[in-house]
Amino acid sequence: MFDIASEPLRTIGLNNFTAARLAALDTTDTMRPMRIAAIYGTWIDVHDGQAEAQARALPRLLAELAGFDDMLAVGDWVAVDSVDGEFCIVQRAEPLTQVARRANDGRRQVLASNIDTALLVMGLDLDFNLRRLERYVAVVQSAGIAPVVVLTKADLVAEPEARVAEVHRRLPAAIPVIAVNGLSADAALALQPWLDPGQTVCLLGASGTGKSTLTNMLTAAGQETGGVRKSDGRGRHTTTTRSLHRCAGGACIVDTPGLRTWRPDADEAALSAAFDDIAALAEQCQFRDCRHGLEPGCAVRAGVEPDRLANYHKLLRDARRGEQTPLERIAARAKWKVISKAVQRHMREKGK
Repeated sequence: MFDIASEPLRTIGLNNFTAARLAALDTTDTMRPMRIAAIYGTWIDVHDGQAEAQARALPRLLAELAGFDDMLAVGDWVAVDSVDGEFCIVQRAEPLTQVARRANDGRRQVLASNIDTALLVMGLDLDFNLRRLERYVAVVQSAGIAPVVVLTKADLVAEPEARVAEVHRRLPAAIPVIAVNGLSADAALALQPWLDPGQTVCLLGASGTGKSTLTNMLTAAGQETGGVRKSDGRGRHTTTTRSLHRCAGGACIVDTPGLRTWRPDADEAALSAAFDDIAALAEQCQFRDCRHGLEPGCAVRAGVEPDRLANYHKLLRDARRGEQTPLERIAARAKWKVISKAVQRHMREKGK
């Protein structure tokens, strides 16, 4: 068994829970515990708390993970061995949490592993989008990760407090909402409660919201930053890969490329739990199987903002598509093609 009591490992996010999972691996004395800091194709940056090295993953390990619809990701804790003078990742400790999404073809993409808190970053400028923020909250909560909303560019709007109040009205009261200027040292002070030693936070948000600026403020990462379009406030992809960085206080930050679409990697039950206000009102609906659509006596439609309810329905549809097999997705597309052609034929006949 390798040594997991090394103090340097604590500086890259090792805690008692991940240490227990590392200890459960079947390792040898030549192996070393390390954490994945970045992935560049087949090359993977790994860190032991003192130095960074490059490694490759054993094909056997990648195939094993793929069999469970899984993959290596930044934040993973792994066992690294030296094979023919090259570092190889031979085992991975089971992640405590994973931030993941589904591609359009249903494939699962893991964005980061072993995350304690997700900092959901949204600018207070032209790209202020409550529906997108609400989706982010639902997805990270369904993954068992605590969300914190970070509204950046507070120095660019006249009344940031009004926008903060708007977010509070839309989201559950227990979710912290903070407005910051990412270029000010006050941002680090505001986020300090989530940056204790051993904690790992992940920055999630669209391009141009200031994720890399925040990373530079909280760490010595020196991430490249870029501007945004004046027309809509949307940014360019200055961060092109996920990467892990250390804070001076002992926490770790995973910066990610901008996300504009995010199909959930969660089932209906997990997503519904993130909309607890809808679940509570649903108990008062006239019909037990109410879908909160056009049914009479629907307490949800009467008590929830229409835009929030529409967002909830969209998330559930995305979750159902994510659970479909490839054959089910093909059948669903074929079904809607038939329906679409029938509607078009009806409209043509009606116009004659």
